[in-house]
Amino acid sequence: MLTSLANTLPHFRNTNSGQFFLMAGPCVIEGEDMALRIAEKVQHITDKLQIPFIFKGSYRKANRSRLDSFTGIGDETALRILAKVSREIGVPTVTDIHESGEAAFAAEYVDVLQIPAFLCRQTDLLVAAAQTGKVVNVKKGQFLNGESMQFAVDKIKQSGNDNVILTDRGNSFGYSDLVVDFRNLPAMRSFGVPVVMDVTHSLQRPNQASGVTGGQPALIETIAKAAIAVGADGLFIETHPTPATAKSDGANMLALDRLEDLLIKLTKVREAIR
Repeated sequence: MLTSLANTLPHFRNTNSGQFFLMAGPCVIEGEDMALRIAEKVQHITDKLQIPFIFKGSYRKANRSRLDSFTGIGDETALRILAKVSREIGVPTVTDIHESGEAAFAAEYVDVLQIPAFLCRQTDLLVAAAQTGKVVNVKKGQFLNGESMQFAVDKIKQSGNDNVILTDRGNSFGYSDLVVDFRNLPAMRSFGVPVVMDVTHSLQRPNQASGVTGGQPALIETIAKAAIAVGADGLFIETHPTPATAKSDGANMLALDRLEDLLIKLTKVREAIR
């Protein structure tokens, strides 16, 4: 699975290391300096640990609780920053798209197009992403089980694109919480595509009275270890130098200075189950 993905992404590295791959970065692109600084730091860590790395960052946040929530610094500005990260740091990049008309535009700048969980059943969006020829990472809806994601895979492959990743980000548990059902990872893996655990988003506490999503970052290590033990091919972790000042999803992010220690522990889990 990783080798197939690597062949699609020319800059995808260390695929023979036997390690999981990592999608990591800020929730949203806040500025060029920060994006480059985060990408460089994560690349340095993942190079040492032989973990293939894809830098993530949303160029625009379309799904926010409140009208006054931060959504981005401008679409093209943010996408140009993602392209610069790829060019200067030498890593592939991933960003979300929200409508079918965004697919071709975003594909000019990034290597992987990501479909948000709430939109994973939107046929036009999946088809538009597939038709760009880019790798398409589809996040499983919080309202679906793993088996249901077969149809998302089918839509993309039947549109002529076999480069699909599936990502779990938890399931709704009541109105204001999420839980992770680890049965979903092997279920989605059975479709023959790489499967990722979105560690940080699965620890969100949505629908808070303040209109700001909460989180449980203290459990990041727990969810990540369990996902690797279950056989996840990759992990998705949002990280920021100072999560408390992040413009989006700071409540569930991992502080950047804690990433290396976490990844060292996770590589040991991976080695133990190989």
